[in-house]
Formats: sequence, C-alpha cells, structure tokens
Amino acid sequence: MSTELPDGNDQTDAGKAKPLALSDIRQEIDSLDLQIQALLNQRAAAALKVAAVKLAEADGKAVDFYRPEREAQILKEVARRNEGPMSDTAVQRIFREIISASLALEEPMRVAYLGPEGTYSHAAADRHFGHAVQTVPEAGIADIFQAVETGRARFGVVPVENSTEGTINLTLDLLTRTPLRVCGELSMRIQHCLLSRSESLADIETVHAHPQALAQCWHWLNANLPNAERISESSNAEAARLAIKHPEYAAIAGEIAGELYGLNSLVSGIEDERNNTTRFLIIGDQDVPPSGDDATLLMIAAPHKPGGLRRMLQPLEEAGVSMTRIESRPSRSALWEYHFFIDVNGHQDDANLAPVLDELRELTPLLKVLGSYPRAL
Repeated sequence: MSTELPDGNDQTDAGKAKPLALSDIRQEIDSLDLQIQALLNQRAAAALKVAAVKLAEADGKAVDFYRPEREAQILKEVARRNEGPMSDTAVQRIFREIISASLALEEPMRVAYLGPEGTYSHAAADRHFGHAVQTVPEAGIADIFQAVETGRARFGVVPVENSTEGTINLTLDLLTRTPLRVCGELSMRIQHCLLSRSESLADIETVHAHPQALAQCWHWLNANLPNAERISESSNAEAARLAIKHPEYAAIAGEIAGELYGLNSLVSGIEDERNNTTRFLIIGDQDVPPSGDDATLLMIAAPHKPGGLRRMLQPLEEAGVSMTRIESRPSRSALWEYHFFIDVNGHQDDANLAPVLDELRELTPLLKVLGSYPRAL
C-alpha cells in the first residue's frame, strides 16, 4: 500500500518517520540538563580562577571584581549569536543570572536601592545585578548615596527620570556633590498590577498606593473600581504590605511585590500610559573602562552671558558627538546660575570625545564627568 504525497512522491507506510515518544524526549532533556549543570560548574570554577589572579596581581590593593563593561560585552554577544527559539531577552536574562552567581563566588556584593522590599527600584536592582547579590533597602535616595559612599553597599540603584513624571531632581542634585561615579544605567517599563488577598474585583473596597501610582492609574480606576476609596501610602510596597492583612484592600504595585508578599494579581497593566518607563543609574566608586557602546554623563556650568550655553554645546556638534539629553538645575552657588546635565554617546576615553572634553574644560568654569558606562541593553 502506498500513499500519494502532494508533490507526487510515493512514501510507503514502512518508510514513515516514527513519532518520538514523550519518554524519549524527557530523557533527552535530562541528558541536556546534566551537561548544562556540568558546564555551569566549570564556568564557576573558571570565575574563581579569575578572582585568584586578580587578588595576586592586586598586591593588597582593592580589587574591582565586578566589571560592568565586561558584563555588557558578554550579554551583547549572547544576543548576537542567539539563534532561538528563545528570545534574545530571555537568553540574556539567563546569562545575567549565571554571571551574578559566578560573581557572588568571587565577591559577595551588597547593592542599595530605594526601599522597602518590593519597590520598582528593588526590581531594577534584581534585573541589573541578578538575584545572587545582596540587595539592601534604603529609606531615601540620599541614603543610597550615603550607603555607597561609606562602604555599607558596593553599588546603588537610583531613579533619575520617569517618562511621565519627568526628572528626579534630588538624584541630579546629589550627583553634583558626591565623589561617586555613574557606573551603569537601565530603563524599566513600569507595569502596575492590582494586588489583593481577594480573588475578585467585586470584593475591593479601598485601593492603596503611592500618590504617583494612583495618578498613573486614574482612568482605569474610574472605569473599573469607581466606588473604591483611594488611599495614598508612602510607597507601593507599603500598600502591598497592608493588603496582606485586609482582603477588602487592593494595592497598586509591581509584579515583584505580589510575589514577595504572596498576593493575587487581579489585573496587570492597569497604568493609563503604556509606555511609562523609569530610567535608573548605577552609582559606585569605580571608573568603568570602555565597552564599545557607552554613554557619558556630564555636568557643566555655562557662563552667565548671552550665547553661553550654545558655545558649550558647539564643540560636541563639531566633533559629531551625539547629545541624547540635557537637563538644568539651579547651581545653588549664585542667583540665576545653573548646572547643565548632558548625556552624550561615547566613552570619555574615546578618541572623538576625549579632545572635546579637554576643549570644554577651557571654555567652562566647571566641567565634571559624572561617569562613562555601558549603554542600557
């Protein structure tokens, strides 16, 4: 007996490929898992060798085990060579955790963030450094700077800009006074979830959240919980902690808060602005070498006279250096004088940017390079 195929070829029943049994596929997965685990431990052993070499070469001096530029290069190469079926983002997330676990063997690292536990800053710290670091909640942005300056934490994660609320001025002001440098950046979409012990919207009597989160979900709340009272809290994480005790409460917070406090996510993505994104900076006490795809944050004081700022920006234009953002803040040293924070593409040691910085030092009464670091993935 033969079967006529659409292309005209004949295929006998005996020649048909036998479908794989589920047990065979599971056996293949188990075999691959063994290989992956063995390779992970080999990689971890290699990381320990790197640590030993660094310590031997340091001759008693402090060692920078965490290398942001090296990590950025690895993750970009992971995406470049990825052939699927997993997405680039998924594979990068896995490798970030591998790097995080390996680094923890070299140096247990503390990272400060804006607490309490379960905030978006907490999620940003986990996303950037992986889950093997020790995250330390701080009460305010100034406390994060202090934690890193005093050595209580190795790095800090501070919000600097939100796409709907604008610049976080306190972060910029603190950058003018700190000896720390910006070592990295990440942008994270802020996706609000409605969290509760209850399993139904009909049970919700009050909605608790930070005032900004309540404002960012205003239209959704009007349409879906018009009779629920809205109560402002000091943070979304605090709102989630309250919701643990009261089934008639709902909290607006991120997914991490729901997981941390064991709450049901009744609805996710309730923010009115779908592109709501917060940009975070990583602050630390080390300079970061070039990664090949970097950004630099500058602070300059323009002369208080007509055309002063234009003359400060002209060298960037003439050298073909792209400026991606500019923000001003009062200098606090003289009336109506301002500091300008400028993001540019490139590393301060790059051949096209370094001469521009030298020229700016001649033109402006103040130029501070706040840091060069790998651009956000």
